[in-house]
Amino acid sequence: MNEMARDISIPNDWDRSGLPGWCYHSAALLDLEKQHLFREHWQIACHVSDVPEPGNYITMDFVGDRALILRGQDGEVRAFHNICRHRGSRLVADASGKCRNALVCPFHGWVYNLDGTLRGAARPRSFPPLDKNEFALKPIECEVWQGLVFIRLAPGPQPSVAELMKPFEEELSFYSPTEMVPTADIWTHETPVNWKSVRDVDNEGYHVAMAHPALQDLYGSTYYDEPFVNGLCRSFATYNPHAGRRWSVRQYVKIAPENKALPEHLRKAWIYYGIFPNAVIAVTPETMQFYQEFPLSVGRTMLRGAIYRHRDESREQRAARYLAFRIDRDTQAEDVQLTVWSNEAMTSNAFAGFYLSDLEYGVRTHHDHLRDVLPVVNEEKAPEEKDMAARNDQMRRERQPEA
Repeated sequence: MNEMARDISIPNDWDRSGLPGWCYHSAALLDLEKQHLFREHWQIACHVSDVPEPGNYITMDFVGDRALILRGQDGEVRAFHNICRHRGSRLVADASGKCRNALVCPFHGWVYNLDGTLRGAARPRSFPPLDKNEFALKPIECEVWQGLVFIRLAPGPQPSVAELMKPFEEELSFYSPTEMVPTADIWTHETPVNWKSVRDVDNEGYHVAMAHPALQDLYGSTYYDEPFVNGLCRSFATYNPHAGRRWSVRQYVKIAPENKALPEHLRKAWIYYGIFPNAVIAVTPETMQFYQEFPLSVGRTMLRGAIYRHRDESREQRAARYLAFRIDRDTQAEDVQLTVWSNEAMTSNAFAGFYLSDLEYGVRTHHDHLRDVLPVVNEEKAPEEKDMAARNDQMRRERQPEA
């Protein structure tokens, strides 16, 4: 292990089972997940460089809510619900853009300042006097950490982002992430699976040798996963300078310059930081990226992410970044197929449940986090859909110690 690895041991007698199959096709459970996982936990929205100047914004739709991330005239990045206070219209329709000094609702023309306060309504005499703060855009909790903008729709169990991410702060800071800039727009992709099937595949490297020939060629046996602890996990690998059976890997290893701004043990490292319930921050010597997944329905998931580069990258770094992108692109396509095959089994009577390797402890510990938030998933047989929320509430009460 490298010198930044956390000291985490795997118990010998751990339960090798995962979530029961019903958890992947229950609409009632998904409703609970939307609230207690996706709304009540921090979500990565973008990087500060995605909204570099006053008036720059991005929008983000997930689990039935619409978020607007906007840089104000004072330079501060804020988040609001993308909902006009008049009739609930989508205030900003595009995925990203820039407004001069105000937001204008496309429905009736209400105008908002860049700090979210109401500037004025169209035909104001048709309304009683409107207080600019009372009728301001509804704010969303927002925190910037290492240049990444996090939002949280509802209060939840996680502490501040800074406190949550403290175990990885020092290591990630070596990459100067605050100073990075986008390589392209934030991307999205829809896939026909339950969101947990995406996370199950991404939370373990046991499949790398078989399913990801480019990654196996790049870093082979140096790869290892750490389990989820307090909402975080980490995977680490260093690439082999003699790798090169595949063209992209061979050229990457040949071209990638040594990033002397990094400590020596990170100069050939690819690292993935998992954040419960659904996000990953990944770094190579050339790039930082984030990716995440959001449920659209029980069997449909939106993948979302972005890649960032060093502002002053050299030609060699740019070429290496392109080659790393090719390796990642192939890996993501392979993972999408694996999630489809895995998710299909969840509705089959022949599926007898997970039986996990020690190398899949990341899957187990992610499931343990899910069990902690939503104890109803401990039920081997699915409760009636109409009883799901009540049963979950009952189980939460039962495990609380008496006062």
